[in-house]
Amino acid sequence: MLLEVCDIHVHYGKIAALKGVSLQVEQGEIVTLIGANGAGKTTTLKTISGLRPLSRGRVLFEGRDISRMPGHKRVLAGIGQAPEGRGVFPGMTVEENLLMGAYARKGDLSKDLAEVYELFPRLAERKKQPGGTMSGGEQQMLAIGRALMARPKVLLLDEPSMGLAPMLIRQIFEIIKEINRRGTTVLVVEQNAQQALQLADRAYVLETGRVVKSAPAAQLLDDPEVRAAYLGGDLDTGAPTASEG
Repeated sequence: MLLEVCDIHVHYGKIAALKGVSLQVEQGEIVTLIGANGAGKTTTLKTISGLRPLSRGRVLFEGRDISRMPGHKRVLAGIGQAPEGRGVFPGMTVEENLLMGAYARKGDLSKDLAEVYELFPRLAERKKQPGGTMSGGEQQMLAIGRALMARPKVLLLDEPSMGLAPMLIRQIFEIIKEINRRGTTVLVVEQNAQQALQLADRAYVLETGRVVKSAPAAQLLDDPEVRAAYLGGDLDTGAPTASEG
């Protein structure tokens, strides 16, 4: 098992954000976490990447307990993240932003840059442009590209479609599929459950800090409770349908 989250509890002060979340991500999978705002999805990713401390529980990566490992060492171990809100360095160029993703690596980075530019031709066209002057979709591409520069074994994506037009959403999700096809495991948090379940192999549903359902993603697409709670307003998004994707 590549990544295991075992009964984790996380608090913000006295408020319990996660109340015993457990999940698994196998090598080569795309796994998604869906749920309403405040369900604990982003907190789960931040805990995996070392940005939030555990109150209880364990995080295992490649069988190793990394629960107390500092965040920067988790990046070196193979956990990369494109955060919610993208977190682009606005005054740095596209290429400088990408190179920041490889800050802990040594040696020639030209091959890695070339691969990111192949995935995101728009970034290649604008490599000298300040990151802060790019559109929301371009900044999302930049955030994912920057995370890939660390050569992650698992890529954590937090709300990759947030604020994007349907055409760009479709493009971003196709690129995520291609990243996975090239060998990177993906764990994605996505507010738009329809798109997330069409993308993923498996899914977990979070409610108020707990996992309430877990199943193959295609199965949850047809689950009446999931459809009623999360899919009612998400059906006409411009994302690929299950038959297309």
